[in-house]
Amino acid sequence: MTISANLQSGTPVSRATKSSAGGKKPDGACWNCGAETRAAHFCPACGRIQPLAADADYFAFFGLPRKLQLDSAELERQFLLLSWKLHPDNFVRASDCERELSLDRSSRLNDASRILQNPLSRVEYLLEREGVRREGAAKQQAPPELLAEVFELNESLDEMRSVRADNLADGEEAAALRDRLVEAQGDFQEKLAEIDAELSAASGDWDAALEFESGNGSNAAAPARRAELLARLNEILNRRSYVRNLVNTVQGELEQSELEQR
Repeated sequence: MTISANLQSGTPVSRATKSSAGGKKPDGACWNCGAETRAAHFCPACGRIQPLAADADYFAFFGLPRKLQLDSAELERQFLLLSWKLHPDNFVRASDCERELSLDRSSRLNDASRILQNPLSRVEYLLEREGVRREGAAKQQAPPELLAEVFELNESLDEMRSVRADNLADGEEAAALRDRLVEAQGDFQEKLAEIDAELSAASGDWDAALEFESGNGSNAAAPARRAELLARLNEILNRRSYVRNLVNTVQGELEQSELEQR
């Protein structure tokens, strides 16, 4: 029997059967006592662990708004506190269903912490939740301002591969190509740092927009402003992903060349 079926039938505790006599509880109500839970981990009235809400995201799991500039130390403190509260060892004398709920929430906690502690995965997760970025969709295109540099880099990479194929990896031509690749790698790493700064600034703008909405209530311009910021974050993230792959490609080629020199 599934968790939801068990909870609806009242098997976790005898009081659940008693409290369900009045009919089906509304969404967000405690399965045990019927009190409103507001998506909390535990019922504020009876203290019972609650099922995961179908639409709960990682931000909500920590009781956070969908902001991007989080306090990592505070997030870690909350993680450790919830890890202790939700740990299955605390439910050894509880019902099978409550133990399963503990396992579910502990697993979700680990996933949420892993994603939210990383600023990049945090942005990507927000975009996925907002429906802007979908797994499997095409994400990478050469930024127009980098087309010339990318073209030159690809030429150098092709030349290096050709030199290696001709077993000339220890020659002067290969050494000159390696120097060009090292220089190109440094240039793209600098661009990566610039993109990271741009992403941080855009994240701050997103948070400021949420703060403005929370303090002034919803307004007609809010959806358009959100859409604009999400599109900007997505574009920056795409650019970063492309440049990061270029840096990794050059690094791999340099490492391969070094191996063949030995």
